[in-house]
Amino acid sequence: MKTIIGILTILFLTGCQTQQVSPYDFAAVCKALPNQENAKLPLSEASDDWFQVYEASEGVFSIVEPFHIQGTISHLIVGRDRALLFDTGIGLLPIRPVVERITDLPVTVLNSHTHYDHVGGNAEFSSILAIDSDYTRANMAGFDHATISEDFGEEAFCIDPPTGVDLSSFHTKPWKASRYVKDGEILDLGGRRLEVLHVPGHTPDATALLDADKGLLFTGDTFYDAEIWLFVPETNLDDYDRAISRLVDIENKVKYLLGAHVSARVDTGRLAKVKAAFRKLRSGDFIGELTTTRSFLRVDEIEFTTSKQVLEGKQGDITKGGSGLDTWD
Repeated sequence: MKTIIGILTILFLTGCQTQQVSPYDFAAVCKALPNQENAKLPLSEASDDWFQVYEASEGVFSIVEPFHIQGTISHLIVGRDRALLFDTGIGLLPIRPVVERITDLPVTVLNSHTHYDHVGGNAEFSSILAIDSDYTRANMAGFDHATISEDFGEEAFCIDPPTGVDLSSFHTKPWKASRYVKDGEILDLGGRRLEVLHVPGHTPDATALLDADKGLLFTGDTFYDAEIWLFVPETNLDDYDRAISRLVDIENKVKYLLGAHVSARVDTGRLAKVKAAFRKLRSGDFIGELTTTRSFLRVDEIEFTTSKQVLEGKQGDITKGGSGLDTWD
Protein backbone atom coordinates (compact mmCIF):
# COMPACT_ATOMS: atom_id res chain seq x y z
CA MET A 1 0.00 0.00 0.00
CA LYS A 2 1.74 3.10 -1.22
CA THR A 3 1.03 6.82 -1.34
CA ILE A 4 -2.05 5.82 0.54
CA ILE A 5 -3.30 9.20 1.67
CA GLY A 6 -2.56 10.77 -1.67
CA ILE A 7 -4.82 8.34 -3.47
CA LEU A 8 -7.65 7.82 -1.06
CA THR A 9 -11.01 9.42 -1.69
CA ILE A 10 -12.21 12.02 0.75
CA LEU A 11 -15.74 10.68 0.89
CA PHE A 12 -14.48 7.29 1.99
CA LEU A 13 -12.67 8.69 5.00
CA THR A 14 -15.65 10.72 6.11
CA GLY A 15 -17.90 7.70 5.83
CA CYS A 16 -20.05 9.01 2.99
CA GLN A 17 -21.34 6.90 0.14
CA THR A 18 -20.69 7.76 -3.48
CA GLN A 19 -20.80 6.12 -6.87
CA GLN A 20 -17.79 7.94 -8.20
CA VAL A 21 -14.09 7.38 -7.64
CA SER A 22 -12.48 10.76 -6.93
CA PRO A 23 -8.85 11.82 -6.55
CA TYR A 24 -8.10 12.42 -2.92
CA ASP A 25 -7.51 15.94 -1.61
CA PHE A 26 -4.40 15.53 0.56
CA ALA A 27 -4.59 19.12 1.77
CA ALA A 28 -8.08 18.49 3.12
CA VAL A 29 -6.85 15.44 5.01
CA CYS A 30 -4.07 17.47 6.56
CA LYS A 31 -6.54 20.10 7.75
CA ALA A 32 -8.76 17.41 9.29
CA LEU A 33 -6.07 15.73 11.39
CA PRO A 34 -6.40 13.79 13.57
CA ASN A 35 -8.81 11.61 11.63
CA GLN A 36 -12.08 10.63 13.24
CA GLU A 37 -10.97 7.16 14.40
CA ASN A 38 -7.71 8.33 15.98
CA ALA A 39 -9.46 11.25 17.66
CA LYS A 40 -11.45 8.72 19.72
CA LEU A 41 -8.27 7.34 21.31
CA PRO A 42 -6.14 8.73 24.16
CA LEU A 43 -3.08 10.58 22.93
CA SER A 44 0.03 9.40 24.75
CA GLU A 45 2.58 11.74 26.30
CA ALA A 46 5.16 9.88 24.22
CA SER A 47 3.95 11.85 21.18
CA ASP A 48 6.11 14.57 19.65
CA ASP A 49 6.06 16.93 16.69
CA TRP A 50 6.35 14.07 14.16
CA PHE A 51 5.00 10.91 15.81
CA GLN A 52 1.50 10.88 17.28
CA VAL A 53 1.14 7.98 19.72
CA TYR A 54 -2.33 6.67 20.52
CA GLU A 55 -3.20 4.17 23.25
CA ALA A 56 -5.20 1.83 21.06
CA SER A 57 -5.74 -0.78 23.76
CA GLU A 58 -4.25 -1.87 27.07
CA GLY A 59 -0.50 -2.15 26.48
CA VAL A 60 -0.80 -1.22 22.79
CA PHE A 61 0.69 2.06 21.58
CA SER A 62 0.02 2.95 17.95
CA ILE A 63 2.77 5.21 16.61
CA VAL A 64 1.32 7.22 13.73
CA GLU A 65 3.19 9.39 11.24
CA PRO A 66 0.18 11.51 10.27
CA PHE A 67 1.99 14.36 8.55
CA HIS A 68 3.40 12.21 5.74
CA ILE A 69 1.41 11.09 2.73
CA GLN A 70 1.66 7.46 3.77
CA GLY A 71 0.06 7.89 7.19
CA THR A 72 2.04 4.86 8.35
CA ILE A 73 1.32 3.26 11.73
CA SER A 74 3.68 1.11 13.81
CA HIS A 75 2.19 -0.73 16.79
CA LEU A 76 4.18 -1.22 20.00
CA ILE A 77 2.73 -4.14 21.98
CA VAL A 78 3.99 -4.27 25.57
CA GLY A 79 4.04 -7.40 27.70
CA ARG A 80 5.37 -8.01 31.20
CA ASP A 81 8.87 -9.06 30.12
CA ARG A 82 9.38 -7.61 26.66
CA ALA A 83 7.73 -5.60 23.92
CA LEU A 84 7.20 -6.16 20.23
CA LEU A 85 7.25 -3.36 17.67
CA PHE A 86 5.10 -4.31 14.69
CA ASP A 87 6.68 -2.17 11.94
CA THR A 88 9.12 0.73 12.28
CA GLY A 89 7.67 3.42 10.02
CA ILE A 90 9.15 5.35 7.11
CA GLY A 91 12.44 6.08 8.85
CA LEU A 92 12.51 9.81 8.19
CA LEU A 93 13.06 10.41 11.91
CA PRO A 94 14.22 7.79 14.44
CA ILE A 95 11.40 5.80 16.00
CA ARG A 96 13.46 4.21 18.76
CA PRO A 97 13.40 7.30 21.03
CA VAL A 98 9.60 7.20 20.88
CA VAL A 99 9.60 3.54 21.86
CA GLU A 100 11.98 4.22 24.74
CA ARG A 101 9.65 6.95 26.06
CA ILE A 102 6.96 4.28 26.31
CA THR A 103 8.86 1.32 27.73
CA ASP A 104 12.28 0.33 29.02
CA LEU A 105 11.67 -3.35 28.26
CA PRO A 106 13.69 -5.17 25.59
CA VAL A 107 12.10 -4.56 22.19
CA THR A 108 11.91 -6.95 19.25
CA VAL A 109 10.79 -5.85 15.78
CA LEU A 110 8.53 -7.78 13.43
CA ASN A 111 7.36 -6.22 10.19
CA SER A 112 3.89 -6.62 8.77
CA HIS A 113 5.75 -6.74 5.43
CA THR A 114 8.95 -5.24 4.10
CA HIS A 115 7.82 -2.35 1.90
CA TYR A 116 9.93 0.74 2.52
CA ASP A 117 7.37 2.54 4.69
CA HIS A 118 7.26 -0.27 7.24
CA VAL A 119 10.98 -0.99 7.69
CA GLY A 120 12.37 2.54 7.83
CA GLY A 121 13.50 2.25 11.44
CA ASN A 122 14.60 -1.39 11.38
CA ALA A 123 18.28 -0.42 11.37
CA GLU A 124 17.78 1.14 14.82
CA PHE A 125 17.17 -2.28 16.38
CA SER A 126 19.26 -5.43 16.80
CA SER A 127 16.46 -7.91 17.51
CA ILE A 128 14.39 -8.32 14.34
CA LEU A 129 12.10 -11.20 13.41
CA ALA A 130 11.24 -11.83 9.78
CA ILE A 131 9.48 -14.19 7.41
CA ASP A 132 11.98 -16.49 5.70
CA SER A 133 11.60 -15.63 2.02
CA ASP A 134 13.76 -14.48 -0.87
CA TYR A 135 11.57 -11.40 -1.11
CA THR A 136 12.25 -10.43 2.50
CA ARG A 137 15.98 -11.05 2.22
CA ALA A 138 16.20 -8.89 -0.91
CA ASN A 139 14.46 -6.03 0.90
CA MET A 140 16.94 -6.19 3.78
CA ALA A 141 19.37 -4.34 1.52
CA GLY A 142 17.30 -1.19 1.98
CA PHE A 143 16.00 1.15 -0.72
CA ASP A 144 18.00 3.87 -2.43
CA HIS A 145 16.71 7.40 -2.85
CA ALA A 146 15.72 7.03 -6.49
CA THR A 147 13.46 4.11 -5.62
CA ILE A 148 11.41 5.96 -2.99
CA SER A 149 11.89 9.60 -4.01
CA GLU A 150 8.30 10.11 -5.20
CA ASP A 151 7.18 9.97 -1.56
CA PHE A 152 9.62 12.61 -0.36
CA GLY A 153 8.84 15.76 -2.27
CA GLU A 154 7.59 18.69 -0.20
CA GLU A 155 4.05 18.02 -1.46
CA ALA A 156 4.10 14.71 0.48
CA PHE A 157 3.95 16.49 3.84
CA CYS A 158 1.15 18.16 5.81
CA ILE A 159 3.71 20.28 7.63
CA ASP A 160 7.19 21.49 6.81
CA PRO A 161 9.48 18.45 6.51
CA PRO A 162 11.53 17.85 9.66
CA THR A 163 14.59 20.04 9.94
CA GLY A 164 17.93 18.36 9.46
CA VAL A 165 16.58 15.79 6.99
CA ASP A 166 17.88 15.94 3.42
CA LEU A 167 14.91 14.92 1.31
CA SER A 168 17.05 14.93 -1.82
CA SER A 169 19.11 11.97 -0.60
CA PHE A 170 16.84 10.22 1.90
CA HIS A 171 16.98 6.42 1.66
CA THR A 172 16.10 3.32 3.68
CA LYS A 173 19.02 1.83 5.56
CA PRO A 174 19.91 -1.88 5.32
CA TRP A 175 19.00 -4.21 8.17
CA LYS A 176 19.31 -7.86 9.13
CA ALA A 177 16.97 -10.40 10.65
CA SER A 178 18.16 -11.95 13.88
CA ARG A 179 15.68 -14.82 13.56
CA TYR A 180 13.03 -16.09 11.18
CA VAL A 181 9.47 -16.86 12.25
CA LYS A 182 6.80 -19.13 10.80
CA ASP A 183 3.06 -19.12 10.49
CA GLY A 184 1.41 -20.14 13.74
CA GLU A 185 4.39 -19.33 15.93
CA ILE A 186 3.57 -17.86 19.33
CA LEU A 187 5.53 -14.86 20.54
CA ASP A 188 5.34 -14.72 24.35
CA LEU A 189 5.94 -11.22 25.71
CA GLY A 190 5.20 -12.29 29.28
CA GLY A 191 1.52 -12.28 30.12
CA ARG A 192 0.78 -11.56 26.48
CA ARG A 193 0.89 -14.07 23.64
CA LEU A 194 0.84 -13.08 19.97
CA GLU A 195 0.24 -15.56 17.16
CA VAL A 196 2.12 -14.95 13.91
CA LEU A 197 -0.13 -15.27 10.85
CA HIS A 198 1.68 -15.43 7.51
CA VAL A 199 -0.87 -13.96 5.09
CA PRO A 200 0.84 -13.44 1.71
CA GLY A 201 -0.99 -11.54 -0.99
CA HIS A 202 -0.25 -7.85 -0.63
CA THR A 203 3.37 -9.01 -0.55
CA PRO A 204 4.92 -12.48 -0.29
CA ASP A 205 5.91 -11.80 3.33
CA ALA A 206 2.71 -10.11 4.53
CA THR A 207 2.11 -10.90 8.18
CA ALA A 208 -0.68 -10.35 10.70
CA LEU A 209 -0.68 -10.78 14.48
CA LEU A 210 -3.45 -12.18 16.63
CA ASP A 211 -3.75 -11.29 20.29
CA ALA A 212 -6.58 -13.70 21.06
CA ASP A 213 -6.75 -12.95 24.78
CA LYS A 214 -7.19 -9.21 24.23
CA GLY A 215 -9.35 -9.57 21.12
CA LEU A 216 -6.98 -7.72 18.81
CA LEU A 217 -6.06 -8.49 15.20
CA PHE A 218 -3.13 -6.55 13.73
CA THR A 219 -3.69 -6.73 9.98
CA GLY A 220 -0.76 -4.83 8.45
CA ASP A 221 -1.53 -3.89 4.84
CA THR A 222 -3.87 -6.82 4.26
CA PHE A 223 -6.49 -4.48 5.70
CA TYR A 224 -6.37 -0.85 6.82
CA ASP A 225 -8.93 1.94 7.09
CA ALA A 226 -8.51 3.25 3.56
CA GLU A 227 -8.31 1.96 0.01
CA ILE A 228 -6.64 -1.43 -0.32
CA TRP A 229 -3.41 -1.43 -2.33
CA LEU A 230 -3.19 -4.41 -4.69
CA PHE A 231 -1.14 -2.92 -7.47
CA VAL A 232 2.56 -3.62 -7.23
CA PRO A 233 4.26 -6.45 -9.15
CA GLU A 234 4.81 -8.55 -6.02
CA THR A 235 1.07 -8.67 -5.25
CA ASN A 236 -0.65 -12.02 -5.81
CA LEU A 237 -4.46 -11.95 -5.87
CA ASP A 238 -4.93 -15.69 -5.35
CA ASP A 239 -2.83 -15.40 -2.21
CA TYR A 240 -4.71 -12.29 -1.13
CA ASP A 241 -8.02 -14.10 -1.48
CA ARG A 242 -6.78 -16.81 0.87
CA ALA A 243 -5.35 -14.21 3.26
CA ILE A 244 -8.47 -12.07 3.57
CA SER A 245 -10.60 -15.21 3.88
CA ARG A 246 -8.42 -16.42 6.73
CA LEU A 247 -8.73 -13.11 8.55
CA VAL A 248 -12.49 -13.04 8.01
CA ASP A 249 -12.67 -16.38 9.80
CA ILE A 250 -10.89 -14.79 12.77
CA GLU A 251 -12.79 -11.50 12.75
CA ASN A 252 -15.76 -12.66 14.83
CA LYS A 253 -13.35 -13.72 17.59
CA VAL A 254 -11.82 -10.27 18.10
CA LYS A 255 -12.98 -6.78 19.11
CA TYR A 256 -10.75 -4.53 17.06
CA LEU A 257 -8.70 -4.41 13.86
CA LEU A 258 -5.41 -2.54 13.91
CA GLY A 259 -4.07 -1.78 10.44
CA ALA A 260 -0.83 -0.20 9.28
CA HIS A 261 -2.10 3.08 7.81
CA VAL A 262 -4.35 6.04 8.60
CA SER A 263 -6.49 4.76 11.53
CA ALA A 264 -4.83 3.08 14.50
CA ARG A 265 -7.90 1.03 15.42
CA VAL A 266 -11.32 0.29 13.95
CA ASP A 267 -14.19 -1.92 15.02
CA THR A 268 -14.56 -5.37 13.54
CA GLY A 269 -17.04 -6.06 10.76
CA ARG A 270 -14.93 -4.61 7.97
CA LEU A 271 -13.05 -7.67 6.74
CA ALA A 272 -16.09 -9.52 5.43
CA LYS A 273 -17.01 -6.44 3.39
CA VAL A 274 -13.50 -6.26 1.97
CA LYS A 275 -13.63 -9.94 1.01
CA ALA A 276 -16.96 -9.56 -0.77
CA ALA A 277 -15.82 -6.41 -2.57
CA PHE A 278 -12.51 -8.00 -3.53
CA ARG A 279 -14.26 -10.91 -5.20
CA LYS A 280 -16.48 -8.52 -7.12
CA LEU A 281 -13.38 -6.61 -8.17
CA ARG A 282 -11.87 -9.77 -9.64
CA SER A 283 -15.10 -10.48 -11.48
CA GLY A 284 -14.98 -7.06 -13.14
CA ASP A 285 -17.80 -5.53 -11.12
CA PHE A 286 -16.28 -2.15 -10.20
CA ILE A 287 -16.62 1.58 -10.80
CA GLY A 288 -13.65 3.32 -12.38
CA GLU A 289 -11.27 2.91 -15.29
CA LEU A 290 -8.81 0.02 -15.25
CA THR A 291 -5.43 0.95 -16.68
CA THR A 292 -1.93 -0.49 -16.75
CA THR A 293 -0.89 2.26 -14.36
CA ARG A 294 -2.42 2.85 -10.92
CA SER A 295 -6.16 2.39 -11.11
CA PHE A 296 -8.46 3.60 -8.34
CA LEU A 297 -11.54 1.39 -8.36
CA ARG A 298 -14.59 1.27 -6.14
CA VAL A 299 -16.70 -1.75 -5.26
CA ASP A 300 -19.65 -0.99 -3.01
CA GLU A 301 -18.09 0.98 -0.12
CA ILE A 302 -14.56 -0.41 -0.55
CA GLU A 303 -11.83 1.17 -2.67
CA PHE A 304 -8.84 -0.51 -4.24
CA THR A 305 -5.73 0.49 -6.14
CA THR A 306 -4.82 -2.14 -8.68
CA SER A 307 -3.74 -2.59 -12.29
CA LYS A 308 -4.61 -4.54 -15.38
CA GLN A 309 -1.59 -6.81 -14.92
CA VAL A 310 -2.45 -7.77 -11.35
CA LEU A 311 -6.09 -8.44 -12.20
CA GLU A 312 -4.90 -10.65 -15.05
CA GLY A 313 -3.00 -12.73 -12.51
CA LYS A 314 0.49 -11.61 -13.40
CA GLN A 315 3.25 -11.36 -10.80
CA GLY A 316 6.74 -9.94 -11.01
CA ASP A 317 10.01 -11.49 -9.90
CA ILE A 318 9.55 -11.61 -6.14
CA THR A 319 13.16 -12.69 -5.53
CA LYS A 320 14.18 -9.10 -6.31
CA GLY A 321 12.12 -7.66 -3.48
CA GLY A 322 10.09 -4.49 -3.87
CA SER A 323 9.78 -1.07 -2.24
CA GLY A 324 6.02 -0.82 -2.67
CA LEU A 325 6.44 2.07 -5.14
CA ASP A 326 7.59 -0.06 -8.05
CA THR A 327 5.41 -0.14 -11.16
CA TRP A 328 4.84 -2.44 -14.12
CA ASP A 329 6.30 0.14 -16.54
